Amino acid sequence: MLRLLEKLPPGRALEFLHKIVDGICGRAYPRYQDYGSIWSLSEWMEVLEETRTYFKIAVSENIPDEEAAQQINELNSNYQEAITKCLKGRKEEIRNALVERVNAISSAQLQDFDWQLKLALSSDKISMLQMPLLNLDLDVRENGEIKPISIEMNKEELQNLVNALEAANKVAFTDTILCS
Repeated sequence: MLRLLEKLPPGRALEFLHKIVDGICGRAYPRYQDYGSIWSLSEWMEVLEETRTYFKIAVSENIPDEEAAQQINELNSNYQEAITKCLKGRKEEIRNALVERVNAISSAQLQDFDWQLKLALSSDKISMLQMPLLNLDLDVRENGEIKPISIEMNKEELQNLVNALEAANKVAFTDTILCS
């Protein structure tokens, strides 16, 4: 991993790495025309993706500095030092960019909810039903506007919702731990 980085003159490594981080953070990535004399186009795409992936994983998985350094120990010490320096110096900036990217997926927020449990005793098809139904009313704020959403669920659908919410909570809890 990242072996192609060693084709870059050591004096330009830190500049290149900071431009990669700039790209992760929503600014401009380095341009191929500035590095075309060093890498072929396929090598360029590979070094760009590998470097970007290394930084994203090191930050998003909150890998300790020693372990992150171990992952690049096959590189020349000049490149190891440049990568470590860039990662340490811009870790918070990368983390903030990754969190912003996740938060941008949806701007909707739950404002309030209400629920009612009903027992359906019969239907037009079955005279004796006795099926519990949950009515869930959600008030969701999206783009400053509150939208009411009503959902009716049977026991199986409710269990699927609970499982999905528990999984989402687990992911959110893990992200909270990683970001702190």
